[in-house]
Amino acid sequence: MTGLSAVLQYDFMQNALAASLLVAVLSAITGTFVVIKRLVFLSGGISHGAFAGLGGAYFLGINPFLGAMFVAILSAVAITHVILRRSQPADATIGILWATGMAAGVLFVSITPGYAPDLIPYLFGDILTTSRVQLYWMAGLSTVNLLLTIILFRQLVAVSFDDEFAHLRGLPVGTVMLLLMVMNSVAIVLMIQAVGIILVMALLTIPPLIGLALAANIRVVMFYAFVSAVLITVGGLFLSYYLDLPSGPAIVLLGAGLLMVVKLAKAQSLKRKVES
Repeated sequence: MTGLSAVLQYDFMQNALAASLLVAVLSAITGTFVVIKRLVFLSGGISHGAFAGLGGAYFLGINPFLGAMFVAILSAVAITHVILRRSQPADATIGILWATGMAAGVLFVSITPGYAPDLIPYLFGDILTTSRVQLYWMAGLSTVNLLLTIILFRQLVAVSFDDEFAHLRGLPVGTVMLLLMVMNSVAIVLMIQAVGIILVMALLTIPPLIGLALAANIRVVMFYAFVSAVLITVGGLFLSYYLDLPSGPAIVLLGAGLLMVVKLAKAQSLKRKVES
């Protein structure tokens, strides 16, 4: 305990721990809707598209996460428009966004005058470098996401499970879908600090999948998703600190291992029930 207390005396560890808990909240509430609505691939397109915003912000000399947030929200609006209008296949639009976002980001970084920034933290994450300003942004936007989820919970659940039935019931499916996509894009950008652009899909999906393996009620699913996300992010944080590992891959691999354990335990439990 003394060793743990000593580690938590460092400001960067306090910031990283707080960021881990905020990421767990986002993973539980937004990630659950993403998994149920089957928007995982779409989330990957938004995360990679946001790289264009990071690169553009570097080129303009502004905060990279502001650029990523702007492009991510813009991408979410564009993809939602395509999905609702069905003007072209959604997967084709996502693929284009995925490729052009990464290409534009690399191009902007390459033409930026001066020393080229290190892109590894943005690609694979480094939660240990979370600053106090970033933490304030994460706390504020996570709170907004949480409040919107509480206020519009029934509408979000209805659209996530069956948007056609929700439309027949008179719900504004387009507006709710757009809001869900914007919430998703905000969560993605905030998670980039923890696991990076390339690995963010894992943090959006693994905790909700664990929750779905353990429960059927969506509120209970979110609770289990939050608990598992805390174990994953905090565990990955301390693994990366004590073993000198990159934090993003440590978090994702720990999550994959936990998901495997939960799936195996559930399979064994079902097998015992069948045999009895």
